[in-house]
Amino acid sequence: MADWRPNMISAVCYQDPKAALAFLEKAFGFELFMLIEDGEGKLAHSEMRYGDAAVMVGNEWSADHKSPRSIGGKNTQTIHLQIEEDVDAHCARARAAGAEIIMAPETQFYGDRTYRCRDPEGHIWTVGQTVKAVTREEAEQISGMKITGWV
Repeated sequence: MADWRPNMISAVCYQDPKAALAFLEKAFGFELFMLIEDGEGKLAHSEMRYGDAAVMVGNEWSADHKSPRSIGGKNTQTIHLQIEEDVDAHCARARAAGAEIIMAPETQFYGDRTYRCRDPEGHIWTVGQTVKAVTREEAEQISGMKITGWV
């Protein structure tokens, strides 16, 4: 196994994880890093990478580990992907691959341009690109909110 491992990796469950792997590659540009299949060719474990980010993609495997498709579209997390390239073009790529765009690209008060989408099984993804350096004071003034911990 490679020496590099991120400190945190989100794991998402799908009814059809192999279709999810293909979607994540086509829509977002993830690359397959690891694929483990059982003796029947069913996915046992997988990891995909995007730059220095990673995500585990797996099957539904217990009553508590389900795809949003299996539980009425409910989500317990939103997965955020920070990119360096053109976020508008990335959004168009995701839409063309079958993502439902639920928030078109929009520049946020903190300097990122972001969009939000839903994958074919209902996971919600937010994708952002920093387009402007913003200080904490500027963000507070624009948003009207008190912000602590801004680096």
